[in-house]
Amino acid sequence: MNLRRIKAIYDKNTITVYQAFNKKIAYSAIESQTFIDPPFKKKRMTWIKPSFLWMMYRSGWATKENQEHILAIKIKRSGFEWALQNACQSHFDNNIHTSCKDWKEKLQNSVIRIQWDPEKDIFLKPLNYRSIQIGLSSIALEKYIDD
Repeated sequence: MNLRRIKAIYDKNTITVYQAFNKKIAYSAIESQTFIDPPFKKKRMTWIKPSFLWMMYRSGWATKENQEHILAIKIKRSGFEWALQNACQSHFDNNIHTSCKDWKEKLQNSVIRIQWDPEKDIFLKPLNYRSIQIGLSSIALEKYIDD
């Protein structure tokens, strides 16, 4: 059974998401309390992850090159929910999409992508659920940075 879960620290108004960066981007973001271009690249998709465990696994426990610094970023729940409502899944799912052609068209035009990945425990053993990661680009990335 592969359940999909959004595991996160949240309250009524905010949710915490995580991102891995190199030292230059991380320190710049901490100092300015936002992402400055450069060193952050606003022209490419950036992926946020609400699950700290999934973020740590994906970054090789903060050992992968350019992923040595993990930032916890508190964002508005309304923005997070907007992203979910306006997203397209990265993979075709015939339970959701009417056709592969329609999904490809939606994917091509979407500024937000959702990917469900199999989460692992701290011993790298697969868990029985998938965790979400959300890719933001264009207007969605601008909202993430500015709002």
